[in-house]
Amino acid sequence: MDDTPLTLLSENRAFGGWHRRYEHLAHSTRCPMRFAVYLPPQAEHGPVPVLYWLSGLTCTDENFMQKAGAQRVAAELGIALVAPDTSPRGADVPGDPDGAWDFGHGAGFYLNATQAPWAQHYRMHDYVVDELPALIEAHFPVSTARAISGHSMGGHGALVCALRNPGRYRSVSAFAPICHPSQVPWGHKALGRYLGENPSAWATWDSCALIAAGAELPPIKVDQGAADSFLATQLQPETLLAACAARGHEIEYALHPGYDHSYYFIASFIENHLRWHWIRLLG
Repeated sequence: MDDTPLTLLSENRAFGGWHRRYEHLAHSTRCPMRFAVYLPPQAEHGPVPVLYWLSGLTCTDENFMQKAGAQRVAAELGIALVAPDTSPRGADVPGDPDGAWDFGHGAGFYLNATQAPWAQHYRMHDYVVDELPALIEAHFPVSTARAISGHSMGGHGALVCALRNPGRYRSVSAFAPICHPSQVPWGHKALGRYLGENPSAWATWDSCALIAAGAELPPIKVDQGAADSFLATQLQPETLLAACAARGHEIEYALHPGYDHSYYFIASFIENHLRWHWIRLLG
């Protein structure tokens, strides 16, 4: 049992349940971390399944909870929502040396860094997959039935977490994920700095490479906006579709005309994702 102390930062009643934000000292990232949890009303009567949400570049734990409109459906279905921050933070945690927004603070890429000075704190994979669920399952009325989802960088993180940890999650979904990070500019920057310049070290943090290498494939659902300005240059969903096709694995994929990369897109389809996960969480 994880007895790590939690500091309650805020709480709000929502749809009969509770949205709460916490801070704690994380062992994996060696710094204070924040996360948000939404407990549906059913949690007052017994353990409920959990959907872990991983947000994209520049986000914190707050973006999804405030903008996606997920609590209404989560309250109906009886699913807890957990949203961690997107990176370690603090004065002692190095950010982007050039002050850019796509690396460092707010851009942990949900991997375990191996290169100095990032390796000491940037262990978001260990935090998301191991430390945070242990904390949630010790402190809150939730079951071990887990699903994972995310957006953009977080969509990449959700896919990689599921592929690297077979059986850990019953389903994985993503909105506009970075599908093949080893082949796009955001990935080149992040993987090159966090993991070193040898591309062979990047493959175990790339969903397409993991699938090609034989990773166990869970049920996968992906939604993508056709008007997303990052579609061709950074996201490249066709690479994920091809990787799944090569393995004979069916992926539920939809390309939506007119939708962009924003939370307007996520809010439009989050109900579909929650209901899709709910069926598999019951399984």
